[in-house]
Amino acid sequence: MPVRINNIKMDFKKLNNLGGLVALIISLVSYLLTLEPTVSLWDCGEFIAASNLLMVVHPPGAPLFLMLGRFFSLFAGGDLSQVASMVNSLSALASALTVMFTFWIITYYAKRIIVKNNKENEPDTIQKFLIIIAGLVGSLALTYTDTFWFSAVEAEVYALSSFFTAITFWAILKWERVADEPGAHRWIVLIGYLIGLAVGVHLLNLLVIPAILYVYFFKKFNYSLANLIKATVLGFIILGFIQVGVIPGLPALAASLDRLFVNSFGLGFGSGVIFLAAIVIAGLIYGLYYSHKKVKPLLNTILLAFTFLLVGYVTYRLVIIR
Repeated sequence: MPVRINNIKMDFKKLNNLGGLVALIISLVSYLLTLEPTVSLWDCGEFIAASNLLMVVHPPGAPLFLMLGRFFSLFAGGDLSQVASMVNSLSALASALTVMFTFWIITYYAKRIIVKNNKENEPDTIQKFLIIIAGLVGSLALTYTDTFWFSAVEAEVYALSSFFTAITFWAILKWERVADEPGAHRWIVLIGYLIGLAVGVHLLNLLVIPAILYVYFFKKFNYSLANLIKATVLGFIILGFIQVGVIPGLPALAASLDRLFVNSFGLGFGSGVIFLAAIVIAGLIYGLYYSHKKVKPLLNTILLAFTFLLVGYVTYRLVIIR
């Protein structure tokens, strides 16, 4: 008697999680088996040497990559001949995690397409397998694309940057699922922190900001051409603010204030930096207090996300210290 597949009971969430782990394992094994055993002939040697001794690389510095590379280099156990492969394995793991989150991004949208009536509906068994197969095909296609595979087996920043891009966009989809529930904006705060950390790897992650704005905007507002233009403009304003105003802007302002305080006011070295840090921290504390007291959740979320972005950005202290 033939078995009717529709009678098979299977929880979609567990199946989806299992599919993501399968994509992770397949890609990780592939990358580890094809890992560069030593130094590739370009910036990789610089990153490996700098990671092993926590030195400073070419601008803008990639401090988070260097700290994680240093952690992975410890698995060489003091054998310098194995340091390169250990730091290379950081890219392999980051790329495999990127594939896993890409799988979950694909299945999220595949579910919305296949289960058309309501994206929260539980799909039937056939639909579950179609969604999982779509995720596997898409994520494993990414696994073996030429450029992505090359960056996954050598010590460069692009694999880790891709991971931050994938997990950041995955986080906004997690927010979209629970956007109308209490505490949903914790995902927005997490995104701010992830972007701040990603800046310490490569600025490529900032390109996900307009996409995040689209998801947020059209969850809160109906789609129209005018709203599309507004979301696009707002996304590029936020991108420009972080790209120009925060990343180089805050250090440049701190340097200017320090020269003013030292050369004009006769104060000690670093006094201008301390003054700026105190102003920024005090402003954020007051803004968070005000937005909470006046019950302004959007302002409060923006300030929290910006605060955690700065917390992630603090990894650049490594460059200054070293």
